[in-house]
Amino acid sequence: MKRPSFLFKIDQTPFSFTWGDGIVLVGLAGVIWYGTRLAFHAPATIQGPQISLSPSALPWYAGYSVARMTAAYFLSIIFTIVYGYSMVRNRYARRVLLPLLDILQSIPILSFLPMVVLSLSSILPGKIAAELASIILIFTSQAWNLTFAWYQALITIPNELGEASSIYNFNGWLRFKLLHLPFAAIGLLWNSIMSWAGGWFFLMAAEIFTVGSRDFRLPGLGAYLHEAASEGDIRAIVWGIAVLVLVITALDQLVWRPLLAWSERFKLEMVESEAPRTSWFYDAWLNSRLISWLDDHAFNPLSQKLDAFFLRYFPPKHQGEQEKEGRPWLMFTILALAAPPLAYGVYQAVMMLVGVSAAHWWQIAMGIGATFLRVAFALIIALAWTLPLGVAIGTNPRLATLLQPVVQIAASIPATALFPVILLFMLDMPGGLSLIAVFLMLLGTQWYLLFNIIAGASAIPQDLKFTATLLRLGTWNRWRILILPALFPYIVTGAIAAGGGAWNASIVAEYVDFAGKTVYTTGIGSTIARATASGDYPLLLASTLVMVVTVVLINRLIWRRLYRVAQERFRME
Repeated sequence: MKRPSFLFKIDQTPFSFTWGDGIVLVGLAGVIWYGTRLAFHAPATIQGPQISLSPSALPWYAGYSVARMTAAYFLSIIFTIVYGYSMVRNRYARRVLLPLLDILQSIPILSFLPMVVLSLSSILPGKIAAELASIILIFTSQAWNLTFAWYQALITIPNELGEASSIYNFNGWLRFKLLHLPFAAIGLLWNSIMSWAGGWFFLMAAEIFTVGSRDFRLPGLGAYLHEAASEGDIRAIVWGIAVLVLVITALDQLVWRPLLAWSERFKLEMVESEAPRTSWFYDAWLNSRLISWLDDHAFNPLSQKLDAFFLRYFPPKHQGEQEKEGRPWLMFTILALAAPPLAYGVYQAVMMLVGVSAAHWWQIAMGIGATFLRVAFALIIALAWTLPLGVAIGTNPRLATLLQPVVQIAASIPATALFPVILLFMLDMPGGLSLIAVFLMLLGTQWYLLFNIIAGASAIPQDLKFTATLLRLGTWNRWRILILPALFPYIVTGAIAAGGGAWNASIVAEYVDFAGKTVYTTGIGSTIARATASGDYPLLLASTLVMVVTVVLINRLIWRRLYRVAQERFRME
């Protein structure tokens, strides 16, 4: 049978470098240089906002933070749909776009915050630049996993669904509305929840960002908590954390749980689940007479008009959607137009790097080594406690009922919101910031591992558990023969995400401007932060590039190889 036209054979080369990787890395160097060059022209002094510690200001600050997150999320959704379709429909574009996406999701995003904010402030007013930078930062923490989920859904749609859409002569709009989006809905929703949890982390970092006499702080929950900790106001800290938990809980109850209950209709199954997801708010929505009236008199007529409009101006193609295999001109034209400015940027970046002294290169090398050890130590600690707890929650339904909601709320509280509180109580302890940095990294890594381990433990087939019981395997043999091999792919997946979180956390964990004094420790994160604060842009460019290349190499040479081992040796099939 002929393969449906909307499904494509994708070249799978995830474990080796390609010419697409080369283009992406060279282009990235050029973009970083342009951003660094713009940063030279940033204003010398920028006045920041006055952060009120009154509890009455918290609703406004919560609204500002949620608004920034929402703007970044909708931008991420638009990017996801356009980028995913571009990868699927044009194999020439895919050769560059797929490695670009792979590298971008491996980059420690916080290392680019100083460059983005300073470059934007050179062409925009300080407040507008800070707001745009925060949205861009949150966007980069949300978009990549959403795009991978959308792309994966597009290339795995079952053949019979594609054939049905061809029989009914769907055009592009109806195919998107009735096939692609419903099929990807569950994956997009779960990744949206993860994206929002990660977005809180970066939002808090953006709201407390300062560079010397340039104050880019933004009114929001992050700035409120940072100001409260700097003033040592325990009452304000408690109020800020309470409001943050309240916002996260409200979003869970009023947005994510109803959407997950609604997405149950899109499952590909012949028998309805015995315990489908439920939501009190979703049930109330369905039973609302006002919503029913709006559905009949507003939503459905609008949907029908949109369908008619797209059918009129975008008629269906009788031969289905075809991948643009023979039309590489668009991709080549874009590359040709982008090549001259990127080449100039790369040349200038190289010239700037030549000016970096040997002492600074040694400082970067020592910083990379120190941060790598902290990241590794944080991952080991995280694995030590998340492995037994994750297995217990994933294999014990009663324990899962009690602990899983608590874990979800705790994971959604951004680590950056707790940084000022931790510094207030731990900065004078033995080990200083070097020890605290590991603890702060741990806060940014542990939840990725825990949720992946819970998912892996929940996915162990019941018949294998019965077999282990019949064989009378002891505790050690059960872990060695059944649990650890079954969890290995999930542990690797969680470790990849956790490692990225730890490298990101190093930017704010190794260099701290707190209570009127600056404290830092050896590390690539502190090198980037100090270069930003002092205006040493060659050092900023060099340390950022080295950090990017290091994380990409670790992902390609270590985590990807372990992931391939997991695919080949520990697959449940």
